[in-house]
Amino acid sequence: MTAIWIVSLIIAAVMIWLVTTYNGLVRLRNMKDEGWSGIDVQLRRRSDLVPNLVETVKGYAAHEKDTLQNITNARAAAVNAKDEAKRLSAENDLSGALRTLFAVAENYPDLKANANFLDLQKQLSVIEDDIQMARRYYNGTVRNLNMAIQRFPAVLVARRLGFTEAPFFETDDEKRHNPQIKF
Repeated sequence: MTAIWIVSLIIAAVMIWLVTTYNGLVRLRNMKDEGWSGIDVQLRRRSDLVPNLVETVKGYAAHEKDTLQNITNARAAAVNAKDEAKRLSAENDLSGALRTLFAVAENYPDLKANANFLDLQKQLSVIEDDIQMARRYYNGTVRNLNMAIQRFPAVLVARRLGFTEAPFFETDDEKRHNPQIKF
């Protein structure tokens, strides 16, 4: 009789552990998804602003066709990316292209004085700050989720329950460098 109670208690303890582990992982995955949603909102705001920025620059820097085309292509790739990893890479490309655009703008004093361009540049700066805040939140939730999935004893069941590590939203070191503009 006591053996049945002991086995029942062990089974109950394992079941309680499984339920709490699963619920904790679901909570962390949902927080990660919420973080990605926050990034997505800011990236969409930036993508909506880019065409206006490109059109403003076109009037002043018509011979910068390659730069403007690169930005347009990078924006299209970011908007059309199907999964998080491809989207992260495309957004890094867009960030690099925008840095090049502002480096080009430095060579056009009339453009730098244009009120519309200055307003768009200010809006983009605010959006970039918002993206950074959203990225920090997202990366924090990804860190927590990944640690929970990798920690013992949850690692024994996390993958079987359908949980996998998520990628961090990191910037590409190559694109961090200031662009070199030559005429």
